[in-house]
Amino acid sequence: MAAKASRALGALQASSARLTAVWCARFGLDLRLLGTARSLRAGSAMWAQGWTPAARVATLSRGYSSEVKAEDELRVRYLEDEYRGIVVLGINRAYAKNAISKNLIKMLSKAVDALKTDKKVRTIIIRSEAPGIFCAGADLKERVKMHSSEVGPFVSKARAVINEIANLPVPTIAAIDGLALGGGLELALACDIRVAASSAKMGLVETKLAIIPGAGGTQRLPRTIGMSLAKELIFSARVLDGQEAKEVGLISHVLEQNKEGDAAYKKALDLAREFLPQGPIAMRVAKLAINQGMEVDLVTGLAIEEACYAQTIPTKDRLEGLLAFKEKRPPRYKGE
Repeated sequence: MAAKASRALGALQASSARLTAVWCARFGLDLRLLGTARSLRAGSAMWAQGWTPAARVATLSRGYSSEVKAEDELRVRYLEDEYRGIVVLGINRAYAKNAISKNLIKMLSKAVDALKTDKKVRTIIIRSEAPGIFCAGADLKERVKMHSSEVGPFVSKARAVINEIANLPVPTIAAIDGLALGGGLELALACDIRVAASSAKMGLVETKLAIIPGAGGTQRLPRTIGMSLAKELIFSARVLDGQEAKEVGLISHVLEQNKEGDAAYKKALDLAREFLPQGPIAMRVAKLAINQGMEVDLVTGLAIEEACYAQTIPTKDRLEGLLAFKEKRPPRYKGE
């Protein structure tokens, strides 16, 4: 019996080691850094590869309109002054309740491609530029005109873009100040943190249309609130308000809506400001360690954490943090 248990443990450890090796290779981590501080050369190359500044998406002035040009359906704003490092993605299709269209997916994909390699970006907030709405889900007026052969590829593209948002290397916050249904909630679920006004409405309602959530909802909702409750909400197509969403763990914070209709956005800004002083590289690898560790067993997850920690050791930021502590001053991190 003891020999059998020993063989089983050995097989488990070998499997865990293989999975860790595959994971490290996938994300460019040096497996040799596990369990040793002797090899510190992987960090600089890794971060240089993923941190080259990208051309910024044009910053657009804020405003509301019932009709907007296609290129204005997603507004990308790089904030300044005390908010420097925060980027706001504002969905701006009020006339269609911010529904997800082919063009919006195209705009989101373009924005994400620029943001994921921009070293200056520290936190991303996704919000609505239209009062009372976050995103009403798929643009059904556009969908009804699609041939059935077009639907699958469109949903696949939407799923891929939302996955790209989920895999952004910096913290992401969804500010839900209004309706977030179907694909709109799936977009919010792809963010690291969700905050909402108490008056907001959220739900995966696809079964009402004889379909299922197709942009990650069947996977991310159970991981967020638990399998049983996620099944209940999807099977019933139930819609929750902000307070109910907070009670089930769908969102982190719920706020009473203000006169401007942007209570969730203001809370998101407050959270983003809390993130700004921290080491940029540490923030990125912390997110990577958490996201990947949650998908594997504990032993492999701890190995992932160790590999991620090792990436911070050779950085200038780590030394700056120690020096700032010694000199009793705020650190000046550069993401190096």
